[in-house]
Amino acid sequence: MRIELIRRAEQSRRMALLSPVIAVGLTVVFSAAVFLISGVDPLAGLYQLFIAPLTDAWSLSELVVKAVPLVLIGVGLAVCYLSNNWNIGAEGQFTIGAITGSMIPLLLPDFQTPFTLPLMLVAGILGGAAYGLIPGLLKTRFGANEILTSLMLVYVATLFLDWLVRGPWRDPMGYGFPQTERFNSAARMIMLGDGRMSVSALVTLVVVALMAVMLAKTLKGFEIKVLGASPRAGAFAGFSAKKMTLFAFAISGGLAGLAGIMEVSGVIGKLQPSISPGYGFAAIIVAFLGRLNPVGILIAGLVLALTYLGGEGIQVALGVSKRMSTVLQGVLLFFVLACDTLILYRVRFISSSRKAGAHA
Repeated sequence: MRIELIRRAEQSRRMALLSPVIAVGLTVVFSAAVFLISGVDPLAGLYQLFIAPLTDAWSLSELVVKAVPLVLIGVGLAVCYLSNNWNIGAEGQFTIGAITGSMIPLLLPDFQTPFTLPLMLVAGILGGAAYGLIPGLLKTRFGANEILTSLMLVYVATLFLDWLVRGPWRDPMGYGFPQTERFNSAARMIMLGDGRMSVSALVTLVVVALMAVMLAKTLKGFEIKVLGASPRAGAFAGFSAKKMTLFAFAISGGLAGLAGIMEVSGVIGKLQPSISPGYGFAAIIVAFLGRLNPVGILIAGLVLALTYLGGEGIQVALGVSKRMSTVLQGVLLFFVLACDTLILYRVRFISSSRKAGAHA
């Protein structure tokens, strides 16, 4: 038996929709196999991983909390990827956005007005956008590979944050712990309900709606797609690939920065060495799982957020390392990319008897 991939005459729209579903299904099967190999009841493991986080109101609110940064960053990354610009450094842009937005409550502690939080969000957006523009400028000016430069800048941002919270911004009353003072009430996101969910969820919905309209209904959205699909055709249409690169990195970095400052002003309430469990990298999976479509990314963000909560659940209930969720995220990305092959190719099975008859 031999398997051949036959190129389709045109992309399969049906497989474009089914590919993420197949990828999720294969990830579930893989998860069950890993649980079985680990000596854990697969059904119990799958229940704790994918079902238990959906069974009470507190877990559902936590699901939204985890999904907010994933969706925001994922939507920004979609703009980059649709325009054929590969931003891998959203984690760093997330961190810089958190830092620049936090400057207001930390450096101006007496500035406590209704404008404090909005200014923090703007500062976070600008900080993330400026940091995102660095690999964009390096690409357009020097031809540097944006994958490498954006990724390396993640470590710069992470180490810069670590230096700040251990040095000049360390809380003098924090008993030596590497963290800043807690933000004042004017610098905190407004909470919705009794859990940790804040108005950042509403902000995310607005961003998703605006980006969906921009990509589907505006000239800029058309420009993004044309330059991403065919830079030469875009050049004939009068679109600038260099300007698009800067635009895409600015939007992507700005949304990552917004996610960063909303995370620290909402869930965390201060700066500390670790403010993200890897949202910037996980959002890459979210972007592709959502087919680079803002509405699809919203759904994909909730799916991936489920793996974070499920990872904590299997650790508590079954004694399985919560790193299992990180493994599953990587496996999910693998299956998404593998299943995307079916959009351009169809599978043909050739039996050995047919092959022998052809030779005869």
